[in-house]
Amino acid sequence: MKKTDRKEIFSIPNCMSFFRLLLIPVFCIIYLKADSLKDYYTAAAIVIISAVTDFLDGKIARKFHMITEFGKFLDPLADKLTHGAIAICLIQRYHYMKWLVLVMVLKEGFMAVMGMINLKYGKKLDGAKMHGKICTASLFLILAIFIFIPELSGTVANVLITMGIIIMLITWALYIPVFYKMHKEVI
Repeated sequence: MKKTDRKEIFSIPNCMSFFRLLLIPVFCIIYLKADSLKDYYTAAAIVIISAVTDFLDGKIARKFHMITEFGKFLDPLADKLTHGAIAICLIQRYHYMKWLVLVMVLKEGFMAVMGMINLKYGKKLDGAKMHGKICTASLFLILAIFIFIPELSGTVANVLITMGIIIMLITWALYIPVFYKMHKEVI
């Protein structure tokens, strides 16, 4: 196994992912202590900064040939942790968000376990599949709506939560045969 050097770990795209990880507790503190629209908009600005940084790190990595194995792990980790933190914070205002968090944990837990099992046999996903990218973007959009419109009605909130759950379940179902096929190739 190739050792990852310091230059790879601290490449510009990876530093941008580290920055996104640092934004998570800042967002959580501001959002959970928010008591005015200004506070909620400050939390929303942090989400925008995180999203822009996420977009740019991938562009920079591809354009300047800075794609690293560590970056392939770190970038989606930052995505998942950001989504999870936002969703957990939203439970405070939207009770049914707990069901989206539950599906998120189950889906990502499945992905992690299957990834580790296949990695044990020298197999790994070659980047995110299109349905995974669509799920990530959709989930981010849904969570962003909650952040940018802090006074959503219960009905709209529940529809958005349900949409997020459905998208995640479909994505999960689409990944099952991918992992099954990978596993069959090594047996």
